[in-house]
Amino acid sequence: MGTSVVLSSPNPYGSRTLTIETDRTSSVAYLRDAEGTIRAAVWLANHGPAPEELDRARIDAGLPPVMPRANTRHPDGTPPLDPAALSVLWFEEGDGVAVYQDGELLAVIPGWADVRHGIPGYARDAVGDSPVACPLDEALGELSARLARARAHWERQDTGWVSERLAVLGHLDRRAGPQGRYWEVGGGLPVIGVSERPPIPGRGFTVLSTVGMCFQRMPAAELYGAACRVELAVATTEDARAARWLLAWLGRYPWQSVTWLGPGHTARWPDGHRRFPLGGGHRGVVMLADPPGAPDLSGLTVCGDPVLWLWLLPLTEAELDVAVVRGAGALADRLAVPGRA
Repeated sequence: MGTSVVLSSPNPYGSRTLTIETDRTSSVAYLRDAEGTIRAAVWLANHGPAPEELDRARIDAGLPPVMPRANTRHPDGTPPLDPAALSVLWFEEGDGVAVYQDGELLAVIPGWADVRHGIPGYARDAVGDSPVACPLDEALGELSARLARARAHWERQDTGWVSERLAVLGHLDRRAGPQGRYWEVGGGLPVIGVSERPPIPGRGFTVLSTVGMCFQRMPAAELYGAACRVELAVATTEDARAARWLLAWLGRYPWQSVTWLGPGHTARWPDGHRRFPLGGGHRGVVMLADPPGAPDLSGLTVCGDPVLWLWLLPLTEAELDVAVVRGAGALADRLAVPGRA
């Protein structure tokens, strides 16, 4: 008998999908990427007597693993999972997910679970570590706080983050001058706007900033000790309506690609798109936290986390190659804001 899908749930960003699958012998939760590749997994339950050892032939055949007797709280098995009893809570980053059964936490696949490196998720009925599940009770301290934060995040999402959005705009008023135009850029989550700050005395260029990226933590950033909440900014003397497409291009990238953005990262303008918004032979950008000549936008916190503004500075093809191979520091004498956009 083949496997059947008990539950399927895409994350709000469309970049990961949770599926719970069973073959009536056991059930497992898989976390798949947008192409359908399994990125992480966790055993959930056996539905019959447990074997003495892990049957790797089942796993190699693509069937749900059966937990060995020593590693399950229910060696005689449990009834098949009832889809009506299951519910899902996604992490705010979109890279992890919790599964509940009748309101009780059944399993968690965190963002750091990875089948390629043999790191499974956590299951309520697992005992001791195994290749297919780690015990949930041993990780509840950290996971409970993360799940509470995720639940609060999605509740705020329902209200549109109105007060937080006003706080970001007020912060930009103080740091970058009065607002000009404001655009919403595209549909889907996260909801991203672009705020324009026209030139002011002593600053001869327009500042554009995203508004909304910082309302959700970026996937994987904490694993690298990087800032988890960011906004993007551009300084330009050209048409701000064109420059805003740079921000629209990268504003949802961390959640769509399940990754993070940080100082020194580069991005190449996609082939086949409209020409690079700022012209000048540029083909991409480098992201910097504090380029010379840029206004200081620091000082904002969201949900207790500091927000880092990353400035997008346009690069030519040759400059991109240098930045990728030698790092952004190799272009230090050419990365001041004035005259770059």
